[in-house]
Amino acid sequence: MAEQELSMPTKYDPQKTEEKWYQYWVDGKFFEATSDPEKEPYTIVIPPPNVTGKLHLGHAWDTTLQDMLTRVKRMQGYDVLWLPGMDHAGIATQAKVDAKLREQGINRHELGREKFLEKSWEWKEEYADFIRQQWSKLGLGLDYSRERFTLDEGLSKAVNEVFVKLYEKGLIYRGEYIINWDPQTKTALSDIEVIYKDVEGAFYHMKYPLVDGSGSIEVATTRPETMLGDTAVAVHPEDERYKHLIGKKVKLPIVGREIKIVADDYVDIEFGSGAVKITPAHDPNDFEIGNRHNLERVLVMNEDGTMNENAGKYQGLDRFECRKQIVKDLEEQGVLFKIEKHMHSVGHSERSGAVVEPYLSTQWFVKMQPLAEQAIALQKSENKVNFVPDRFEKTYLRWIENIRDWCISRQLWWGHRIPAWYHKETGEVYVGYEAPKDIENWKQDEDVLDTWFSSALWPFSTMGWPNEEAADYKRFYSTDVLVTGYDIIYFWVARMIFQGIEFTGQRPFKDVLIHGLVRDSEGRKMSKSLGNGVDPMDVIDKYGADALRYFLATGSSPGNDLRFYWEKVESTWNFANKIWNASRFALMNMDGMTYDELDLSGKKSTADKWILTRLNETIEEVTRLIDSYEFGEVGRTLYNFIWDDFCDWYIEMAKIPLYGEDEEAKKTTRSILAYVLDQTMRLLHPLMPFITEEIWQHLPHQGESITVASWPKKDEQLHDEEAAKTMVLLKDIIRSIRNIRAEMNVAPSKPIELQIKAKSEEALGLLEENKSYIERFCNPSELTIALELEVPEKSVSAIVTGAELYLPLEGLINIDEEIARLEKELEKYNKEVERVQKKLSNEKFVAKAPQNVVDEERAKEKDYVEKRAKVEERIAELKK
Repeated sequence: MAEQELSMPTKYDPQKTEEKWYQYWVDGKFFEATSDPEKEPYTIVIPPPNVTGKLHLGHAWDTTLQDMLTRVKRMQGYDVLWLPGMDHAGIATQAKVDAKLREQGINRHELGREKFLEKSWEWKEEYADFIRQQWSKLGLGLDYSRERFTLDEGLSKAVNEVFVKLYEKGLIYRGEYIINWDPQTKTALSDIEVIYKDVEGAFYHMKYPLVDGSGSIEVATTRPETMLGDTAVAVHPEDERYKHLIGKKVKLPIVGREIKIVADDYVDIEFGSGAVKITPAHDPNDFEIGNRHNLERVLVMNEDGTMNENAGKYQGLDRFECRKQIVKDLEEQGVLFKIEKHMHSVGHSERSGAVVEPYLSTQWFVKMQPLAEQAIALQKSENKVNFVPDRFEKTYLRWIENIRDWCISRQLWWGHRIPAWYHKETGEVYVGYEAPKDIENWKQDEDVLDTWFSSALWPFSTMGWPNEEAADYKRFYSTDVLVTGYDIIYFWVARMIFQGIEFTGQRPFKDVLIHGLVRDSEGRKMSKSLGNGVDPMDVIDKYGADALRYFLATGSSPGNDLRFYWEKVESTWNFANKIWNASRFALMNMDGMTYDELDLSGKKSTADKWILTRLNETIEEVTRLIDSYEFGEVGRTLYNFIWDDFCDWYIEMAKIPLYGEDEEAKKTTRSILAYVLDQTMRLLHPLMPFITEEIWQHLPHQGESITVASWPKKDEQLHDEEAAKTMVLLKDIIRSIRNIRAEMNVAPSKPIELQIKAKSEEALGLLEENKSYIERFCNPSELTIALELEVPEKSVSAIVTGAELYLPLEGLINIDEEIARLEKELEKYNKEVERVQKKLSNEKFVAKAPQNVVDEERAKEKDYVEKRAKVEERIAELKK
């Protein structure tokens, strides 16, 4: 148990504090799941960051939300597992290691596969250390004893298990297919690794001559270099213009190959000439047409985007150089008769930025239809995955309902090598967990699996699956919530759901909490090219992790993007300092009170009862909002309670007994200060873990750390609605007097006469009982509280619920100015009456709204009408 420290430094030093407490938490193993059978498990697996670099603001946001959830659940008594780990990130990491080697003048192919992989593991270790340091600076409560990596031995075993099982079920197959090919990294890309950009290109219109000399047929293309691989021209079977040509042949210009004219429903009669050149090896639609008509597939490019031997005289040219040359040659031959400028969407590799080439290649695929059907069925059951906000479920379903087979092989060295071997003589394919026994006759597939293949297994592969008896798998799977950005719903979320259902029979997580992207203050995506990126570690160095975390957690509603503002982080830093100063004041006035001396049973003032009631309300509201993932509202609720209720009102009111002579009142006030601060620090802890631990350790406390202190619960015995109503009246009076002083330019230090006309006997009693607050905060030279008053002629007035306030300011007020002020007030009440009456005259609202809401609006109407009447009366008096 940490010792209670009785004095706090005058200034909060986040850097010193944060480092100290994080080490304390890790050493104390407060973040480690206990597997205590008495506790209910609660699990989150971290979306594993790539070992390609350091964490950015998006990671900081994503992990802060997870940390908040796990800290709350830990305090609520759950056995929390927040499992950390990292992703090997195939293409991205290989590209980084490649670039580093090139700087050293080393070529990957000269180095060889084994040596290259050694270099990649070195890179991984270096960047894994960076990431762990950043996790610690953010204050993340991760169970490091269970940290995993997607190329771990255990995870590799899970990957092989899944590959072999899907292969045996016929859901993994090897086939020739048009895939997205990145000529720069020389690897296949899945559909979602291709980014489409609008590029100005051209339509090239050509005439292919008929072999029989009877004319020609017009075709157009945006990629003239692919014509070298044409094996047909297609027309629609119902197109009257071409019906007579179906079955005839045309001569392919430059190449001289004779190719057939075929009829296919795919062709759009209305588009262009209505005739389409067919290149089955270089276009996905042409590939399908080629299959239907048994067309030859002629590949005219190499893997690096240069032209191959099938390109004839263009062999060796880069594809774009070839385009220029072939256009020139076709023009000279009179084949190319029109070039039309054209904006079109062109696929670019997400990783390298290269223009993606549709390319005929033999790859490994997952047959997605059966897996998608299971995922769609799950969403119709009571065990569906709940998307928060729920609009993202439609996004997810729209994609899986139209899913294509997934190309899972990548032409890389860094990754999970495909567990397939080819017989050197027979070409037979063997897929299995281990290499064939007579290995000298077999050669393993050189390719590795798409990174997302292993990431898709993350929720269960990290827990010991495929060993279904593994303790963590049995206890902590399936997980409770996945927190991730909307940009990887297709990449990752969908694939985890497919694989989770297929291999565990369960949804991998109950909820998916979706957030947006972090953008700059102008709403632009952060990028190196714009130079608008912000390193979260720089923010922490300047303002501390708590300020960054609070900003990230409360700066956006679920599903929406977050704009980064330095000013907002600074205002959170000011909030932290406000909390620190309030806590220092409380501690200095606790007179060394220990936990055993806390006593809430003494006679309480109205302020005491009110702050305890507001604490109860805040506990209930914060707990409800966290359960519904409304973190922005959590922050707003806590901010209002801490800044307004506790600091601005209660602490000021507590000074009356603290500076008085009544020792019993002092003891009660100290106890309430300690109790409210303790409970408030617990509520705030998930958002701002460091400052709350530091303050909590100074307070009278039990236990080793706030991280494992129990989550606050409403205490009915400390709830007093009447005191809360009384406080509303007192605050209204004090605010009104302060406003009048400010408007009349009468200094708060100058005593003034104050007369209060109570609306009822009850209000009179409450005001008499609590007059010490009015005296303390309104500084009256003379205070009159009565049911009936003779209102002074020249006075300033204010109307509050339950009372009328009069300040005789003879010689201090200008009647015209006072009338103008009251007319402004009248305008305000007119608007409020109009608004509430409009609401109550809406039949739909009255019929559908809960009765308590309607009653509340009627009470407001009555109150505003009464206040308006009093202001009108006062204006009339002053105008006499």
